[in-house]
Amino acid sequence: MRPIPKSYPFAFLIAFLAVLPLSVLFTLAQDTSALFDTHNLRVLGNTMALVALTIVGAVLLGVPLALLTTYVKMPFQRFWLVFLAAPLAMPSYIGAFTLYFAMGPGGEIESLLGIPTPAIGGLWGTAVVMSLYTYPFVMLTTRASLLSLDGSLVNAARTLGMSLPAALLKVVMPRILRAIGAGALLAALYALSDFGTPAILRLDTFTRVIFVEYNAFGLSQAAMLSIQLLVIVGFVLFIESTLKGSTERPGRQLWLWPKPWQRNLMLLASLPIVLMAIVLPLAIFTLWLIREGAGDFDISYALNSAYASLLAALAAVILAVPVAHAAISGRTGRLMERITYFGFGVPGIVMGTALVYVGLKLPFLYQTLALLVIAYVLRFLPLAVGSVRTTAERLDPSLVKAARLLGASPKEAFRRITLPLTYRGMVAGAALVFLEVMRELPATLMLGPTGFETLATYMWRVYEAGYFGMAAIPGLLLVFLSGIGLTIMLTGEGGNKFKLNEE
Repeated sequence: MRPIPKSYPFAFLIAFLAVLPLSVLFTLAQDTSALFDTHNLRVLGNTMALVALTIVGAVLLGVPLALLTTYVKMPFQRFWLVFLAAPLAMPSYIGAFTLYFAMGPGGEIESLLGIPTPAIGGLWGTAVVMSLYTYPFVMLTTRASLLSLDGSLVNAARTLGMSLPAALLKVVMPRILRAIGAGALLAALYALSDFGTPAILRLDTFTRVIFVEYNAFGLSQAAMLSIQLLVIVGFVLFIESTLKGSTERPGRQLWLWPKPWQRNLMLLASLPIVLMAIVLPLAIFTLWLIREGAGDFDISYALNSAYASLLAALAAVILAVPVAHAAISGRTGRLMERITYFGFGVPGIVMGTALVYVGLKLPFLYQTLALLVIAYVLRFLPLAVGSVRTTAERLDPSLVKAARLLGASPKEAFRRITLPLTYRGMVAGAALVFLEVMRELPATLMLGPTGFETLATYMWRVYEAGYFGMAAIPGLLLVFLSGIGLTIMLTGEGGNKFKLNEE
């Protein structure tokens, strides 16, 4: 009988902890008198309308940009790719924050330039912001699919008399529909789970209403709303799991050589998107910094963010090691690994609701840094697991066996063979967890210790108080850190997923 891998008991315990918040939510929701009422219907309608509009907006922006960055030959090809993918680096709530104060009557744009702009808010304003920050999901997944297609099929269609638009529509488009769908579902998941953007733009979605119920001490109602939100998230994840990429015989990549004025026109048409998503927020933060200075910004906010993020990153990597090794040891281990991914699909506001209840039952944990770090780890553990597992899979097992044959104990073989050969994956996973935690907002608002202010929560307090000029430094710091996260993703493990390199 084959012995059970030593990593299995640890992986089982971690997988059990990953699904624990779900059981907590069901326990909490039992005290709710009404399963569904008219208010819930309105929230459900707003949420689904936002998801639908976000999908439409992300596809309308993402697909043409994927075609542009993949097929059109232009100078500085890599620069345009990174430039157009840049909105992925910025949390959408930062964009919502700056656009909310920049546009509309009396906004910064009208005050400075005298140009009236429409106010941004409600369903349509939230959908615009969501589309601006989720189209890179569609662009990158579509681009990965386009790179795998044989461009000679388009050339053959054109040789037979078909125009270029018709060839793209009839030959290319059917082959990339699954990739577009996968990107659109990622955008939908983002719209479902995001808290900051609908809250700032005053749209009652599930995430905003859950936070309102929590603040009104309606923990049971918040749990019921969280379960309803999780049902929708689970449905989207199920659809996403059924979308598998089509296998195409690789061939020569299609390149288009438009005239310079046509190429410049295409680039010019894409600029407003990035200007709205990246340049305008940076300009607004810089304006506030020049005009109002640092205000009462305390460096301890940044240090708190870094400290909590560092603790979460270290804990996530330590827990990821047994889960990753269990995943490559057998089918049961892979199942336990998949269970740990549950936390990543749970919106931060839902995780916060569940762990607030845990804190109330265990007073020594309530409003402590330990409970906050647990929430971070449960949410972002899959990032560390993925990086560690990918590196561990490349490790030649014969090296460990050779070390054992030469007399090394299991601990010594791990310390001298496994650890040095997998530490890069651990570092990459820790970096991704660190940067995601730095940007996290709703769980930090709900679980943070009293007086424990981070960059994200400080921005939220500033928004609530209306002193938006004080958000300049934390906003710029978060943008800078998010940029580092995008760089790691494009050059590390995440970059492989989206195939950004010109294979």
